[in-house]
Amino acid sequence: MVQICSNCGEENPDRFRLCGFCGTALAPPLPAQEVRKTVTIVFSDLKGSTSLGEQLDSESLREVMSRYFDAMREILEHHGGTVEKYIGDAIMAVFGLPRIREDDALRAVRAAHAMQSMLATLNEELDERWGVRLVNRTGVNTGEVVAGDPTTGQRLVTGDTVNVAARLEQAAPGLEVLIGEPTYRLTRYAVEVEEIEPLELKGKAERVPAYRLLSVKDEHEGLLRPSQGRLVGRDAELQLLVDAYDAAVAERRCVTMTLVGDAGVGKSRLTEEFLRRVGGSALTVHGRCLPYGNGVTFWPVVEVVREAAGISDRDDADSARSKLSTLLGPDHPDVVDRIASAVGLSETQFSVQELFWGVRKLLTLLAVNRPLIVAVEDLHWAQDTFLDLVEHLTDTFEGAAIVILCDARPTLLEQRTAWSERPNAAHVLLEPLTAEQSEQVIKNLIGGADLDEGVRAHIVETAEGNPLFVEQLLSMLIDDGLLILEDGHWSAPDGLRDFAVPPTIQALLAARLDSLAREERAVIEPAAVAGNVFPEGAVQELAPDTLQNQVPDLLAALSTKQFVRPDPTERAFEHAYRFHHVLIRETTYDGLLKRARATLHEQFVRWADRVNGDRALEYEEILGYHLEQAHRYLAELGPLDDHGRELGADGSRRLASAGHRARARGDVAAAANLLERAAAILPALDPARLALLPELGEALIDIGQFPAAETALAEALDAAQSTGDPLLEADVGLRRLLLELRSGEVDRWSEEAVPQIAAAIDVFTKASDHAGLARAYRLLGYVHGTACNYAEAAEASERALQHAAEAGDSREQRVNATSLALALCWGPTQVDEAIERTSQILEQVSGNRLSRGWVLCLLAHLRSMKGEFEGARELYRAGLAAMEEMGVGWYVAWTSLSAGRVEMLAGDYPAAERELRRGFELLDRMGERYLRSTVAALLARAVFEQGRLDAAEELTRAAEELASADDVETQAAWRSVRARVLARRQESEDAARLGQDALQLLLPTDSAVMKVEALADLGEVFEDLGDPSGSWALEEAIKLAELKGNIAAAAHLRLALGRLPSAAGPERTAV
Repeated sequence: MVQICSNCGEENPDRFRLCGFCGTALAPPLPAQEVRKTVTIVFSDLKGSTSLGEQLDSESLREVMSRYFDAMREILEHHGGTVEKYIGDAIMAVFGLPRIREDDALRAVRAAHAMQSMLATLNEELDERWGVRLVNRTGVNTGEVVAGDPTTGQRLVTGDTVNVAARLEQAAPGLEVLIGEPTYRLTRYAVEVEEIEPLELKGKAERVPAYRLLSVKDEHEGLLRPSQGRLVGRDAELQLLVDAYDAAVAERRCVTMTLVGDAGVGKSRLTEEFLRRVGGSALTVHGRCLPYGNGVTFWPVVEVVREAAGISDRDDADSARSKLSTLLGPDHPDVVDRIASAVGLSETQFSVQELFWGVRKLLTLLAVNRPLIVAVEDLHWAQDTFLDLVEHLTDTFEGAAIVILCDARPTLLEQRTAWSERPNAAHVLLEPLTAEQSEQVIKNLIGGADLDEGVRAHIVETAEGNPLFVEQLLSMLIDDGLLILEDGHWSAPDGLRDFAVPPTIQALLAARLDSLAREERAVIEPAAVAGNVFPEGAVQELAPDTLQNQVPDLLAALSTKQFVRPDPTERAFEHAYRFHHVLIRETTYDGLLKRARATLHEQFVRWADRVNGDRALEYEEILGYHLEQAHRYLAELGPLDDHGRELGADGSRRLASAGHRARARGDVAAAANLLERAAAILPALDPARLALLPELGEALIDIGQFPAAETALAEALDAAQSTGDPLLEADVGLRRLLLELRSGEVDRWSEEAVPQIAAAIDVFTKASDHAGLARAYRLLGYVHGTACNYAEAAEASERALQHAAEAGDSREQRVNATSLALALCWGPTQVDEAIERTSQILEQVSGNRLSRGWVLCLLAHLRSMKGEFEGARELYRAGLAAMEEMGVGWYVAWTSLSAGRVEMLAGDYPAAERELRRGFELLDRMGERYLRSTVAALLARAVFEQGRLDAAEELTRAAEELASADDVETQAAWRSVRARVLARRQESEDAARLGQDALQLLLPTDSAVMKVEALADLGEVFEDLGDPSGSWALEEAIKLAELKGNIAAAAHLRLALGRLPSAAGPERTAV
């Protein structure tokens, strides 16, 4: 037995420990390993061969068949195929074994076509000698198979791809070739085909597309070589970036620029050139969106913080936080808290808006002394919450020169059509290079050397303007020895006759990967499992034992070959690399067997757990993903054993924990994603899974995925009933009630909800389940709030708060605290008591900027009822400032309601109009309807009070059109204001009807604010119509205002009542 040196390739005796030729240490041989790879199968069979036995003697028949098989084998092997086996009269050949070529599919099609031509020639010979002619038919199909280790001489391939090729052959007419859809996609620019009706193939549930091969175009040459060269063809795009940077610096504002283009088109290279051009004058930090697309919401922020603060993997949590504190200085503990939470250095939870504020403050501080450039890679993989963050930063930065430079594939603009429509945002679309520009790329890559014109032309044609295609193709040809440099001239001395590159980069990269030595492949594969950016230590842990000491040298070799490159921006690890392009990583990963992937994912988690220590929270989502993948692949391979189930449970636990934290901070999209995945990898009746389903259902409700929520909750309910779990059944019932409320079934909702909630309260009380009781009383508060019965809603919210505190549920406490404040303001609670209790709530939510802004505005409204207008203005302005600082548009608009009511109680209707129009226009730009309808109705009142009747009526019609039928507040408000408008015009019948309708809508409620308003409007309608009988409405309004403690409203109403002469009114309706 001999050993092959990985360095020089020479053979050495088995007992040698060092290579006898170059002195390199000889590693023990690696074990044989099966692989997954994409190959093309050619399956050809003779038609009617049975009758030949009747025509020919056995010896003659053998000669005919041998002549046929020899001719076909020669064709197949000439084109690079490996004849795997003969099955009767059939031949099966594989293109892609022992090594993938980038043009395997095209080679196979050419071989199939040549077989037909050869058979025509052969038939002339057979007819002349034996009087027989052969008829064959051929099927060609491309796809993934499992193959034996090619280095051990194994040739067996298995998979559906083989079966489909055989079925295509059976469906083909005599002397014809049928190719499958995957093969056609890879060869469509090189073949002429005729599409046929999709075939019904045995064993396939659906019809299979197929094409009749008519001809194959002439063969072309091709080549490629990667090297760093000058940026080509992007002068205009580069200038756009420079201009954006100059504008940001000159105007001290934030600009977001997004480079959009297909993979490999040059986004990263343009970014590098831009940073080289202006980076010396700016601080540059980097972040990337991980390619998993599975809930790693704030990972770009993690990387920015690490780079800016100099945090490495050797730092424990305390050291990392200390570095963060040093970076930000002693005057910003709030920012440190929020950033630490976002990057997993703290268990303290904050809302998404708070985290957004923290990130904005962080970047502002980094940009104090010089401009800041934040480079974000692969934005198309970002979660919605991170995209929201980028938009938030774009909209809210002031007084600092900041450029956020992102790159993304075109799918980003498909997902977010308005991504670049914001005032300070733009995108630059990178189109493919022209042929001349592609030729310039080649010149830059090969330096001063020359290149055969035919080879150059083929590269340009194949690359189709994609610089990465050019680099990778040229690199492969040089690595394969097909291009030789002699006397300053690159040439292909052996020609590139059979070389043609398919139009997919996957095939190109798979071919390059197959050219690696086994040792290199054994290192790059675990790196692909670790991620696009990976630490050297992780690869050492995951690599075969015999190669662990060689990992640094092998990674260096892979870097030389442009598969990976050192990543100096990755500060978490002492030695880190990144793949030259993420598609190389994906292609490498796809080549691993599923069982190998599972093993490596698990090993990565165990390594990360060991090296991360107390920083587990920072990596929880990522490690949960790795365990999820390990479990998934094992499940796909067959029934899970105990170990597989344990992996799933561990992954579920981590994903669920990350989901709980995401939900606690208000990141509902990430929470739904994580909880859904956490539930999916557990057995159907696993208690941990059943416990997740209710919260998953509510998370899905929060993001508006009602059908998915219904599915999750229905499954949870079935499980609860089948297992006889009353607690789970009650919990699920509450979430289903919430689903019914949010999905719009309000008319019958309250009647159905009350008995169900009462039953749930009974179940939770018996079990002393405070978390369940908190949810139950929250739902009860929604019941009363929907009916505008605010006193009962407040009571339910208080009960919910008590139980949430007992359960330690901060999210339930915050949600119910703000609900309670709303009920205290709008309900019958006396103003002084409401102010006292709302002030207490303000203290409770002081750590959450969004909730604090909300409560400040409600407190402003309450203060204005007492006539404390200046104090009220200070409060609502503080609330508005908090909302604006968070950059949350909907809540900023919501503040206009409180501000508008404060100013109207103060009698400053122009100021009220300014505040309300601010909110209305902001909501209009957002395309929002629900809140805008309410703001429109109140804006109509402010405009009416200034005597602009037509404008006021127009606004009431806007409110009417926008408002939902069950929005009692808005439905009453627009009717009241329009009644006032019509009364001024002396349209008495319609005015009185609308005023009465508004009051009737509010009679069943205890909304003190709205009832006072509706009664006042009705009284003044009668006044404008000259009917003194409306005085009763004003008198009732005064009583209600005094009961509420609304001193300001009562004063206005007395003035209005004084303008009416005394008169006996109609029979009064109790209010």
